Amino acid sequence: MKIFQVISLLLDYPTPALVEAQADLLAIVSESTISADLKSKLSEFIQTRCASDLMDWQSDYDGLFERGRSLSLLIFEHIHGESRDRGQAMVNLLNQYKEAGLDLDKKELPDYIPLYLEFLSTQGELNGQIGLEEIAPILAVLACRAEQRETNYATLFHTLLALSEAEVDLRDIKAQISNEQRDDTPKALDKVWEEEMVTFMGNDQTDSACGSGNKPSETQRKDQFIPLSTDELGSELFKEAANPRA
Repeated sequence: MKIFQVISLLLDYPTPALVEAQADLLAIVSESTISADLKSKLSEFIQTRCASDLMDWQSDYDGLFERGRSLSLLIFEHIHGESRDRGQAMVNLLNQYKEAGLDLDKKELPDYIPLYLEFLSTQGELNGQIGLEEIAPILAVLACRAEQRETNYATLFHTLLALSEAEVDLRDIKAQISNEQRDDTPKALDKVWEEEMVTFMGNDQTDSACGSGNKPSETQRKDQFIPLSTDELGSELFKEAANPRA
């Protein structure tokens, strides 16, 4: 689905090429099957961000997604944190991509949400919906936290939630995160640096914060969607995702 690709690009690091593609992005949004309200909000996001100074946009992106973990775009960050289970989950997801015919650059983190969306965009409408439904609890928490930060990036997560067709109680999540301590303050970031001890994928695979822009090839098989199957994606996910690690 092309709308998956649009949101993948918008959730990735802003570049001049993204700004130049504004008209194409708006056209895809207009032709998509999402609700009129979401179309309006998504179009507004694209127009507002593309009209802004690119360096300001990039700075805002860094502040939201590259500082602290509460808005991390890495799926397993919200499930496993820094536990050793995260490394195995990465390997499992990487193998699922390979089974579907997608080979990643060795520096590409497989649980990076924009990359996951690129993968789902090649898997057909039903499989794309199923893939989003599996990470819906994470998307819901990200949407609520983005709203807390009063950023229009919340629109992207709400759109993904709508496409997932998952039933998620956003009011309950908002209540759970209402008293969260910010993890992007200088004090909180200093604490994180002090506590960092474990590297899971090797140094050559952890130096890419935003991915390399790899996209699924034309030969990737669309009939072999393999669900993001982890035992942790269930009732425990809300508890884990709603409690960021400082």
